[in-house]
Amino acid sequence: MSKWRSVTSGVPQGSVLGPALFNIFVGNMDSGIECTLSKFADDTKLCGAVHTLEGRDAIQRDLDRLERWAHMNLMKFYKAKCKVLHMSQGNPKHNYRLGGEQIKSSPEEKDLRVSIDEKLNMTQQCMLAAQKSNRVLGCIKRSVTSRLREGILPLYSALMRPHLEYCVQLWGPSTRKTWT
Repeated sequence: MSKWRSVTSGVPQGSVLGPALFNIFVGNMDSGIECTLSKFADDTKLCGAVHTLEGRDAIQRDLDRLERWAHMNLMKFYKAKCKVLHMSQGNPKHNYRLGGEQIKSSPEEKDLRVSIDEKLNMTQQCMLAAQKSNRVLGCIKRSVTSRLREGILPLYSALMRPHLEYCVQLWGPSTRKTWT
C-alpha cells in the first residue's frame, strides 16, 4: 500500500473539480489574441487569414502572446506537436515560430478524428471510414451465422453505421440521409 504524502499544488487526476479548475486556469489564454483561438481539453488551435502581410504578422504576434502566456503561467507548449496547415490555393505558406523555434508545415492534419488536407479534400477521410466499415462488416459476417434481418440490422446499426455517419454533416451537409 502506498504511503500518504502532502500535495502542495495541483489537482488529483480524475477529480470532479479538475476540468473546472483547468478551464479557470486557461480562461485568460485568449486575452489580446487577434485571430481565432480554439481551446480544447489538451489542444489549442490558432486560425487566421493570411491574404496580406498584416494577417501573417497578426498570427505571429498571437503565437508570441501565447508563448509569453505559457511562460508566465509556468506551462509549455509541446512544440514537436505544433503544426501549420496552410489552406487554400495561392497561400504564401509563411514560416511561423513559437518561442524561437520554427513550426513545421503539414500537408494534412487530423482534428477530432477527421482528416483534412490543405485543399479541404475529404477523400482520404471517406476512404478510411469505408475501410473501417468494411472491416466491421467482415467481422459481423464471420461471427454471426444467421442472416435474418432482425439479427443483422441491430448489429449493423450499432457497430457499422457510426463509422459511416461520423462527421457526415461536414463532408456532405445536403446529402445526409436518414436510415430506417
